[in-house]
Amino acid sequence: MPGADAAPAASPRTNISTARVKLTLVASGLSSPVALAWRAGRPSPIYVAEQDGTVVAVANGHVVRTVLHLTVSCCGERGLLGLAFSRNGALMYVDHTDPNGDIRIAEYHMKNNVADVASRRVIMVIPHHTFSNHNGGDLVIGPDGLLYISVGDGGGGGDTLHNGQNLNSPLGKILRINPVVNGSAQYKIPNDNPFARQPGRRGEIWMYGLRNPWRFSFDRKTHDIWIGDVGQGAFEEVDYARAGRRGINWGWNLREGKHPYNGGARPPGAHDPIFERSHAGGDCAIIGGFVYRGSSNVPLAGAYVFGDECTGVIRALVQRNGHVEQSAGLHLNVPSLSTFGQGPGGALFPVSLGGSIYRIDRR
Repeated sequence: MPGADAAPAASPRTNISTARVKLTLVASGLSSPVALAWRAGRPSPIYVAEQDGTVVAVANGHVVRTVLHLTVSCCGERGLLGLAFSRNGALMYVDHTDPNGDIRIAEYHMKNNVADVASRRVIMVIPHHTFSNHNGGDLVIGPDGLLYISVGDGGGGGDTLHNGQNLNSPLGKILRINPVVNGSAQYKIPNDNPFARQPGRRGEIWMYGLRNPWRFSFDRKTHDIWIGDVGQGAFEEVDYARAGRRGINWGWNLREGKHPYNGGARPPGAHDPIFERSHAGGDCAIIGGFVYRGSSNVPLAGAYVFGDECTGVIRALVQRNGHVEQSAGLHLNVPSLSTFGQGPGGALFPVSLGGSIYRIDRR
């Protein structure tokens, strides 16, 4: 049976079932925060993307400046959805839906700690106006310095537009690009992308067969990839692959979690998720997180931490050789959980759509 690839396991000292952790309030009073980012190379505030189109900087629990304001289509599953900085912190990237509902990936130069609006460069436009849901929206600078983008399947229900398995569409995918001008194009397609230079296939695709990969991340120690893919009506899933794996088909819309969807058969070579959660327990929309690589005082070393929007429950799992060795709730709850951030030192910051940012600390 195809499955996820093996990778180094978490520290044997990690036992998430007995982990004593707590939530520390870091900031409140924000307006629908959906993404966090930090700039490298300098003492950095927390940069917060608010769904209505505003990026603000937060320090010492308060907003210290407005960094950018965009005109977006909002809200529901639309708006300003993703935020990232280049490795040197000089460039800011945003993922947002424009007034027509299409997805735009744009770049700004940072000037005096705010975005220089005159420098705006639209790197990519992904048509997405048929339905308002399933936009994906995460932006991640990978371990290779390239820009990874998560994109939902185009919306509707059950992949109405049949994009998940369509290699000629950027929808329902993780994309990988080099965001530099390339002649008349606004980005380069890396030569080692799995479908680069293949007729009838989008060279930007890194992985496919996804429904709505709202949040994904790389383990900063191993560079393995973890994807939280929001399910249809029955199962939420966590997808895991070893560093460098590319071209993986995660099965949607023929699979939901580890199960056939509408009688669909697993495509040849497709991978099932490493973990799934049934909606029977109240889960409805997985919020992907990060592998914990922060303070040694927090007993979560090497554990993948994630949650669910509807229940607000924060969970963790430990993998070994591509299989779940432990999984448990952390006895933490963030109402209307919207995202996680990972600080420069590896600390994890769960976020409530209601306006609060927390940090996971030792209890």
